Amino acid sequence: MLRKLVVALSIGLCLAGTAGAEDAKESKSVKTGHNPVVVMETSLGTVKMELFQKEAPLSVKNFLDYTNGGYYNGTIFHRVIPNFMIQGGGFTAEMKTKPAKAPIKNEAGNGLKNDRGTLAMARSMMVDSASSQFFINAVNNDYLNHRDNSPQGFGYAVFGKVIEGMDVVDKIAAVKTGMQKGFQDVPETAVVIKSMKVVK
Repeated sequence: MLRKLVVALSIGLCLAGTAGAEDAKESKSVKTGHNPVVVMETSLGTVKMELFQKEAPLSVKNFLDYTNGGYYNGTIFHRVIPNFMIQGGGFTAEMKTKPAKAPIKNEAGNGLKNDRGTLAMARSMMVDSASSQFFINAVNNDYLNHRDNSPQGFGYAVFGKVIEGMDVVDKIAAVKTGMQKGFQDVPETAVVIKSMKVVK
């Protein structure tokens, strides 16, 4: 748990962020079936994700804009930590940063929780700094949830969930990682997002 709390401080565009304790509130109920669905083809398999448009409209629009523009194609999961999360959407296989659009408002207060299989926006220490990078929770990460409106307690905005291919997420989370070009927890063999497409 100590390692999780430490690495939670580095989920973000600059690999630095904030996290806080969370009470035992249940995640907000989401009506499924009428939301956008995105299929992500990776070098380790296919992941299908449903996006919660009503609960996180800004995050979903942002993610769909990047997806429809082909931005994610050829990017990698550059930060992978077992029993925590997998993060991608901002680096090439050569660990070069891709230029991103302006950041969006943090929607972490939407009642959705960072439970296993959920999709959330990565950010820096600034609350409203998320742009292209996202992560998938490999386990329930309650301490990443919105606790209050302070910079330390705002949390990370959940905007979707994996509906097929969680085994692929687990496979990615289990790859061997190390230090590359000053970054920790980088897969030794690049896990590439071959394509990201809206299918619904």
